[in-house]
Amino acid sequence: MTKTIRINGMMCAHCEARMKKALEAIDGVVSAVTSHEQNNAVLELSKEVSEEVLCKAVTDAGYEYVK
Repeated sequence: MTKTIRINGMMCAHCEARMKKALEAIDGVVSAVTSHEQNNAVLELSKEVSEEVLCKAVTDAGYEYVK
């Protein structure tokens, strides 16, 4: 299943890579495609991942999770 989340604060490819790494470290996230231009990440999930877990990963990486 795929899920798109909105993320504010990514400014460049380095930001995208940092966010991708943080999201892919979450159990259940198979892959993450991040875009600073679109301010989002498209996640491929192997199981349901709670919004709280995703929010924590984004904020811990230094970015803003947009609900």
